[in-house]
Amino acid sequence: MTTFFKKTAKDWGRLSLMEQLANIGAEVCRALRFKNKGDKNEAKAAFYRALELFDLTIADEKNRFRLKEILRMREIFADYFLGNNPYHFKDSDFDRYFLLFNLAIRKRV
Repeated sequence: MTTFFKKTAKDWGRLSLMEQLANIGAEVCRALRFKNKGDKNEAKAAFYRALELFDLTIADEKNRFRLKEILRMREIFADYFLGNNPYHFKDSDFDRYFLLFNLAIRKRV
């Protein structure tokens, strides 16, 4: 599998969980936007980038007590994008979930 974020992987652990999830959200929303536009190549690339960021977040030791939520969201996203969407998610559900992390980061600054 291609590694998209080689430099990011080194510094990923320095980000807070909120920052990590906000970055994941950007890739998730990008993947969904490209998918809806019918751009399969860009959608696929953004999908794999999002999964890579999920995996970096899962591997980050400080997030070990939040793994259940992170793993569930990864599963929901993968099923939504590639599967039959058993969780009945919509694009707006992903927007709503990840937007909260962006808002929290902005509020801190």
